[in-house]
Amino acid sequence: MAAAGVDIQLLSSQESEDAALVQQVTDLVGDVYRVAEDGMWIDGAVRTTVADVTRMIRARELAVARLDGRIAGAVQIQRLDATTGGFGMLAAHPAHRGLGIGRGLMAFAERTSRDAGLGSMQLELLVPRDWTHPVKVFLAAWYARSGYALVRTGTIEQAYPHLAPLLATPCDLQIHRKELAGAPGA
Repeated sequence: MAAAGVDIQLLSSQESEDAALVQQVTDLVGDVYRVAEDGMWIDGAVRTTVADVTRMIRARELAVARLDGRIAGAVQIQRLDATTGGFGMLAAHPAHRGLGIGRGLMAFAERTSRDAGLGSMQLELLVPRDWTHPVKVFLAAWYARSGYALVRTGTIEQAYPHLAPLLATPCDLQIHRKELAGAPGA
């Protein structure tokens, strides 16, 4: 779980009108992924936009972690199909690493999906095809320790064709899954 004083909540659709909040989340995600995916994108590529974050909030797919009232992390939570939830865009503010914010956001996403009657959770991990990125190695191991198993590998061109031209290097999209304990059918 996240550290004491960390509050994690799904944003309401009305919060999509809060331009400062939307910008803050967009900046956080951009800053975190710029480091986590360094060398994978062409210079100046924008992976997540204000429009993306606004859409996620309107769809009630975005949760944020607040520490002392300030945004400390974010995660997108989706229903992928009748039995599977998904999370992505997991980002914890670098100044608050080691406090369990990422783990708390992942647990919140899993609990939200389980409470919605979903039996499994899925995440996607973008990895360079021809070289090893240390952050991606760390994340794959962290997700494995959290119960996620690699179930298949695809390409970003198949899943997100609009992002493919922004890549600086060929990448694969690893799909990881976990059965949610206590969920129907689990």
